[in-house]
Amino acid sequence: MFALLTSIGSKGQDIPDNFEEKAETLAQLRPKTYESIDKELDEEKRDTTLLRYFAAISKENDYLEGEAYALNQLGMKYRNYSQYEKSVQLHEQALSLSEKANNTEMRVLSLNMLGVVYRRTDAIKTALDYHQKALELAEQVENPSNHIKRSINVALNGIGNLYQTLEQYDLAIIQFRRALKLEEELGNKLGLAINHQNIGHCLEEKGDLEAALENYRKSLAYNEEINSDIGRVICKNSLAQIYLKQDMPYAALVLLEPLHDESKRIGDYFIASSVFINTGWAHTKLGNYEKAHDFISEGLEMAQTRNLPSSILYGYQKMSELENARGDYKKAYEFYKKADEYDAEISSATNLRYMNDIIVRYEADKKNNQIAVLAKENEIVRLRLKKNQTTLLVSALIVGLISSILYILYRQYQSKNEKRVLTLEQKMLRSQMNPHFLFNSLNSIKLYIINNEQKNAVHYLNKFSKLVRKILEASSQREISLAEELETVELYMNIENIRFSNEIDFSINVDKDIYIDNIKIPSLTLQPFLENSLWHGLSPKEGDKKIQVRVKRKDQGHVTIEIIDNGVGRTMAEANKENRVLKRKSVGIHITKERLANFSKDYQNKFDVDIVDLFDENGNPNGTKVILDIPTI
Repeated sequence: MFALLTSIGSKGQDIPDNFEEKAETLAQLRPKTYESIDKELDEEKRDTTLLRYFAAISKENDYLEGEAYALNQLGMKYRNYSQYEKSVQLHEQALSLSEKANNTEMRVLSLNMLGVVYRRTDAIKTALDYHQKALELAEQVENPSNHIKRSINVALNGIGNLYQTLEQYDLAIIQFRRALKLEEELGNKLGLAINHQNIGHCLEEKGDLEAALENYRKSLAYNEEINSDIGRVICKNSLAQIYLKQDMPYAALVLLEPLHDESKRIGDYFIASSVFINTGWAHTKLGNYEKAHDFISEGLEMAQTRNLPSSILYGYQKMSELENARGDYKKAYEFYKKADEYDAEISSATNLRYMNDIIVRYEADKKNNQIAVLAKENEIVRLRLKKNQTTLLVSALIVGLISSILYILYRQYQSKNEKRVLTLEQKMLRSQMNPHFLFNSLNSIKLYIINNEQKNAVHYLNKFSKLVRKILEASSQREISLAEELETVELYMNIENIRFSNEIDFSINVDKDIYIDNIKIPSLTLQPFLENSLWHGLSPKEGDKKIQVRVKRKDQGHVTIEIIDNGVGRTMAEANKENRVLKRKSVGIHITKERLANFSKDYQNKFDVDIVDLFDENGNPNGTKVILDIPTI
């Protein structure tokens, strides 16, 4: 915990007696919901001194919800003053307390607030991750409270803002309008103001300036109703920006000039920098070049000091336009180049890059952990050998050397076995998440977006992200429950089925006497067999295509998993494989057999894998059946 709370208010620091009593009472009564705490502290939550005092009292009384509430409120204050690092620290500590308290409302609030902070600093991937976690958690709540509903809207709004950053304006407007409808049901004027402002910005970027003006004015009206200073500044700055695009610089200055001191007083330099840069733009249009230079420079300095990439880009763009208007084309080109560099830097975050970054980060962390463990083990062995060499007598040294040699041989055998298992797990992860699968899946989802099928796109993108998360989680475990494995392969088949135009009839049948939550299986076992059925059995087939997974009891010590397809059969598949220009090696099945062999060492019974060709009554190939016998005792 950083030094923020070291100077927490106490009874000797001008804390009103009535608030001391209120804070002590709340810490004793310990209300759990956000709304109940917020209702009691509605007047005091704008005072950072009182919030810090309440955080300290809550900490003394081990009142986790109260401390998390106060830290989140303080985090919002720091965010609005552009002190993003401190804001993140506060929200992360609030999240940790919420998880410790197992309080869903506070967890969702903390996740959303972290998303907002990272979005302000253009950390798109991190922001999207936090908002998606918040939305997923909130939507799982049965009979949600008003605060949970509000949190769903905040997450939708945050995701919409990220689409907006990625210039996916139509998708962003869908999110904002969905949130707008929910805000109307809740009667939340702040939410209505925020969503009209965001819709206005998307319309402005699309070039529909009149529709943007209408939404900005609606947002301003709501901000006036709730008396929001920062809301008024944001809306008036946006209106002025529209007037500038409509070549009405005098009208823009009427709105902008009163905002100079107001935006600085509020302390949100993301907004203040925009106000000053827009003022400079207005003076550029009026030919007041010196004034224009001073205002744009001041706005640009605000953005650079606080590391606001999108504001820096905007400042360079307007500085380039100013120098061009002045006739200094060399300087105009230099600023244009700087703007272009920033534009390339902050616009490179896409969904594919996001997924690749996660995978690369996971692999790097995994590799570093492995290296650290091996280095530690080597150091332990070296120290033990050195100690034996210096402390044992000659007679004991012989015994020690023999013991050490035996120990080293054992460790080498154990290390080789561990490396072999690790290699198998890495090969399996690569076969599960090969670049072709990632690229083709994202391409299929992209086609839905291009064809304006947003519901399908969001549906399959959610399934794809869940599948990747499950594969990454499963790959770090030696074994998982059969229930988790079946859930993973169902997600995999849903994604692959997109590329087959959803022609494949896929089903999973489990006998009633089998408790799949209690049965263990090596992680990511079934996918290679399903992939084989898809690409060698069903891909070349015409007509109906089926894959069925059956789970049944073989005997007391085994469970049988059958994967049955009605494909062309192995003989035809081999012939088709030989005729292909690009031949796919089915290494996944070989790796899976090795992993099953290693897995079964811990069981009394052994595993078995059998592949049976199926024929119809006329003796024609009618598919393939894979039979896996998994030991249970």
